[in-house]
Amino acid sequence: MASFPKHEYSLRLGSTAPNFDAETTIGKINFHEWLGDSWGILFSHPGDFTPVCTTELGEVARRAPDFAKRNIKVIGISANNLDDHKKWIEDINSYGGKVGPTDVQFPIIADADRRISYIYDMLDYQDATNKDLKGLPFTIRTVFVIDPKKVIRLTLSYPAVAGRNFDEILRAVDAIQLGDKHRIATPVNWKQGEDVIIHASVNNEEAKTLFPDHTVHLPYLRTTPL
Repeated sequence: MASFPKHEYSLRLGSTAPNFDAETTIGKINFHEWLGDSWGILFSHPGDFTPVCTTELGEVARRAPDFAKRNIKVIGISANNLDDHKKWIEDINSYGGKVGPTDVQFPIIADADRRISYIYDMLDYQDATNKDLKGLPFTIRTVFVIDPKKVIRLTLSYPAVAGRNFDEILRAVDAIQLGDKHRIATPVNWKQGEDVIIHASVNNEEAKTLFPDHTVHLPYLRTTPL
């Protein structure tokens, strides 16, 4: 497979995350079945043995308890085969040991033919130099947050020079999960434990009952301890 046609569409917030079957470092999976009733984070890499991505996968491995307590399953995807993935995991664990214990247990999808990267519109068509020796475009470093209904709730795309910030990704997931449970939104730079914003769909009378300790800053901006 030498090339792919450009997508005439893109996945957006609210789109159903495409399902797929794949070979991974934990065996064959069907993506939707593997997710089950969990949230999912799918994050992509242009190739194995790349420096920025090596640090990222080590961080994800170290943060496994943080993902687990939010009912999140994490899965990586990289445009290499399983043999390369297994060798790369050895490097990740070796490097990670210098900054904290690392044991990569989450699956990494083998996507050497870019089949799944194409389904998720993660191929770099803009940069003509960003191709491998076979002429295939490299995968854009994208993050998808997917809820238990298999709906895409957040997307982030990073350039090659900027390592991903998983503190921010987890912060955003916290905000989304709270918004699903309560009629609230989160303000700028919000962190767990801080006041939240009462959703605009809650009228003032409802707010008195649902959020008795709320503060009205502006007619359209009301905050409350959660």
